Amino acid sequence: MIPHVLALGLVFSISGPWRAVLDSPGGELPFTIRFEDGPHAVVVNGEEEIAVDAVEIAGRGVRLRFDVYDSEISATLSEDGRRMSGEWTRTGMGSRAKMPFAAVRGDERRFLAEPGAPPPDASAGGAWAVTFSDEGGDSPARAEFVQAGPRVRGTFLTPTGDYRFLEGTFEGRRLRLSTFDGAHAFLFDARLRADGTLAGDFWSRDSYHARWTARRAGGEDGRPDPFSMTGLANPEGRLRFAFPDLEGKTVTQDDPRFSGKALLAVVFGTWCPNCNDEAPLLARWRKTYGPRGLEIVGLAFEMTGEAERDREFVRRFAARHGLEHPILLCGTADKAAASRALPDLTRVLAFPTTVFVGRDGRVRRIHTGFDGPATGEHHSRLVAEFEREIERLVAEGAAR
Repeated sequence: MIPHVLALGLVFSISGPWRAVLDSPGGELPFTIRFEDGPHAVVVNGEEEIAVDAVEIAGRGVRLRFDVYDSEISATLSEDGRRMSGEWTRTGMGSRAKMPFAAVRGDERRFLAEPGAPPPDASAGGAWAVTFSDEGGDSPARAEFVQAGPRVRGTFLTPTGDYRFLEGTFEGRRLRLSTFDGAHAFLFDARLRADGTLAGDFWSRDSYHARWTARRAGGEDGRPDPFSMTGLANPEGRLRFAFPDLEGKTVTQDDPRFSGKALLAVVFGTWCPNCNDEAPLLARWRKTYGPRGLEIVGLAFEMTGEAERDREFVRRFAARHGLEHPILLCGTADKAAASRALPDLTRVLAFPTTVFVGRDGRVRRIHTGFDGPATGEHHSRLVAEFEREIERLVAEGAAR
C-alpha cells in the first residue's frame, strides 16, 4: 500500500522524495525524506539512507518515529498534499530538543542557490585541516570533501569519531553542508576567503554552536593515534566491571562465559552515531570469531538515567543491529561519569571506546572513537586493523 491521506474528499499519495528542512539557529538545515510503500520512509544524506522506525498517517497528520533515539517528527499536510509543517523533537538527559520542521514534495535539492550568486571560481574538494572553536577552546579535525559541480559530499574526522554523511553545495564561494539522522542535526556554513581558507559556523540541533576555520591539508591524517589516547590505570593490566544486564543480574569480568575467551569490551551509547556505525560489525565479528573463542560485552551509558527506559532503548538498539552479546547498563551518557564508572581506564574520551582483552584477562589495546563508513578509506583501514587485532587475540593460547 502506498502511504496516502484523505483530504477534501480526494485520496492522494505522498510517496516519493520530499525536501525537508529543520529551522536551525543557523538557518535552514535540509535533508531528503523519501516515502515508500508500506508505509515506510527513509532519510537520505549523501550516500546514506536511514530507515525511519515507524511511519504513522492519520487524516492529514504524519508522524515519523526514530525509536532508538527517542525522537520523532510530527507534521500536518497541507490540503493539497504538497507541503508538510510541524516539529522535530528529541528527548535527552534532562532536556528536550525542539526544531520547527517543514517539507515540500517532489524537490530533492539540498540547499537552494542564493539569488545572483556567481559560480564558484574554486573547489571545496580535497582535504582540509580544521579547527573548531567554542567556549571550551579549540579542537582539531580533518575534513575530506568530494565535489561534482556545485554538489559536495564528505565529512569531518575528529580525534574521537566523525560527523557521518554530510551533503551540500559550494556556490558563490559559500560552502553549506548538513545531515540529519533522527538524533543528530548538523549544519555547517562557511565562506572561502581570499587567502584560500574557509571560515564559518557549525550548528548542532537547537542549541550548540561553534566557529570553524580550515586550510588545505596534505595526505597525512594529522590526528593523534586512537590506540594511545586512553590508557590503563590497573597495574595488573585488567579491566574490571560489575553492572546489571538487561534482566537486572550483575555481570562481571569474571563471569564464566568470558573465562578463557578473548574479549571485546565496548563502551558505548545507543544515542551515539559512531556506536551505531560500529554495532553491525560487532554482530558480524561475534558470528565469525565466536566459534574461535571471541566474546563481546557492551557497556552502555544511556541518556535518561531511568533504568527501565534505558533498558528499552538498549533492546531496540540490539534488535536493530542483530546483537546477541550481553549488554550491561553502566550509567548515564557522560564521559566523566563513564570514567568514574570504569576507573581501570585512565579516562573515557569518546563513545565508543573499544577495549581488546586477551584470553588471560589482560588488556592488550584500547581504541578511542570510531571512524564510520562516511570516512571511506579511513573506515576500511580501521575495520581491517580491528580484525587483525581480533585474529591475534583468538590465536593466543587457542591450542591450550
